[in-house]
Amino acid sequence: MPGKSKRRVKTPDGRPFSRQPKWRHDFPIEVVEDSYVSRRDFTKFLGLTSLAFVAGQLFIGFKNLFLRGRGKLPSVQIAGTDDIPVGGTLRFQYPGENDYNLLMRTGPDTYRAYSQKCTHLSCAVTPNVAAGTLHCPCHDGVFDLATGRPLAGPPRRPLPRITLQVRDGKVFATGVEVRST
Repeated sequence: MPGKSKRRVKTPDGRPFSRQPKWRHDFPIEVVEDSYVSRRDFTKFLGLTSLAFVAGQLFIGFKNLFLRGRGKLPSVQIAGTDDIPVGGTLRFQYPGENDYNLLMRTGPDTYRAYSQKCTHLSCAVTPNVAAGTLHCPCHDGVFDLATGRPLAGPPRRPLPRITLQVRDGKVFATGVEVRST
């Protein structure tokens, strides 16, 4: 046929292209171009990929093991003991300027501090000291004020706790304790 280019496709069954099934016209793959991966090559690829993942996890583990304790957080004064009444709260930043936390005075000599970010989707939690809870308004998450553990809603992890020290009539933040359960 004039005007039509002749297809030079070598078909797997050896029949001419004009006698091939209709689907082969849409997918004309030459046998020479068709490459098969042997099981051995596929297994080698999976093994090397798995080895790379294991090496990455070991690197992270060793890095965390050797760097533990080197990055001690500074002790920072948050407030005076008379600045917060019993049942009152104070918002503060620790350890960085974008890390917002809540300091609550639950008793005459009892202070609690937690990160203000909900562990579900990082919404800001609001304290209810009288009820002994922290509430996340985004998805109705509720945390226990005494422990920071989730009581209701979608959060599954407790709030990061800010470790505190009270010295000479002042409240100091001394670290961040992140727990998984």
